[in-house]
Amino acid sequence: MNAQIELQKSLLSLPGDTIQETIDEMGMSQAELAERMGRSKEKLNDMIKGREPLTTKTAYKLEKVLGIPASFWINREAEYRQEVYKIVQQERLATQHEWLKSFPLREMKKLGWISDVTDKNQLVSELLSYYGVASCEEWERIYIAEEVAVAFRISLAHTQSPHAISAWLRKGELEAQTLKLGDYSAAAFKKALLQITNLVNQFPADFAARLQQICATCGVAVSYVPNLPKAPISGASRWYRGSPLIQLSGRYRTDDRFWFTFFHEAGHILLHGKKEIFLENVKGTEIDQAKEAEADEFAAKHLLTEVQLQKILNSKQVTVESIIDFANEFNTSPGVIIGRLQHLKLIDWSVGNDLRQKVELFPELQSA
Repeated sequence: MNAQIELQKSLLSLPGDTIQETIDEMGMSQAELAERMGRSKEKLNDMIKGREPLTTKTAYKLEKVLGIPASFWINREAEYRQEVYKIVQQERLATQHEWLKSFPLREMKKLGWISDVTDKNQLVSELLSYYGVASCEEWERIYIAEEVAVAFRISLAHTQSPHAISAWLRKGELEAQTLKLGDYSAAAFKKALLQITNLVNQFPADFAARLQQICATCGVAVSYVPNLPKAPISGASRWYRGSPLIQLSGRYRTDDRFWFTFFHEAGHILLHGKKEIFLENVKGTEIDQAKEAEADEFAAKHLLTEVQLQKILNSKQVTVESIIDFANEFNTSPGVIIGRLQHLKLIDWSVGNDLRQKVELFPELQSA
């Protein structure tokens, strides 16, 4: 490979070639040019042969001696060095082909996250751009390194599918970058959660867009990202570039699961630290059970309080009709009540499933 790279470099036109052609036409020798420029013949020859760069200082000397603008020589040198870099970069990309094998490239192409190309060098380049890193070593430091020193880093070293999980997380960040967010206010977000509970009961067709807009006004990004194979994540929450980010997949496709996941992640944002990253349903990540329990309690309280739950249990008989009545009374959805009762094993898992609303965040993928 090195021999091939050197051959490609040798075929490039050096800035020194143009200098030599110019002085040949003028009938000037390298020795005379060196003398007129105040340089040694050896140093001048190194520059003409490409062993030394053509500096800005040299460009202005050439302008005075040869009458060709310094800008020409500066651009000539920059173009040559850029071509050299491209050749070297191709060699470097070729050493990273093994890195590609661990990513769900087929699914990422299908979703349009990366281009549908087969050239491995181009695929490596696409992935680096997708993650916004200069090389796979930087990717390793951000997502795999055991020591997590910066807020945007997360160690996925002990997960089964760090490449798929990182791809899912990164897409959430890219989606968040497209949102217009207000300044974050915890007080405004808490108040907005009361507004969001109306969406739970009403469940309009555009609930996802409305949820996103309400949160954006408070400075909270909500991004929707479909699951990847080996990355069955329900939700995640973290701070990204100064703003809280809640990422949802709609994995279970029912309203009770969707809303519980949202409020759970909202709980993490309001209750826990800015440097922490919370991933739901991901084995191998460090889990703070106490904080997870707090987020669960936060979600449960916003969807169905203990007092409301007790009122349901104290009723003579829990029926489909009574659940609908309670949902209207408590400004929640029947699906949420069914989900809670099933989770607590107070009713059979087969009871009331028809009351759940179906959540399809990505209908285009279901029909594909």
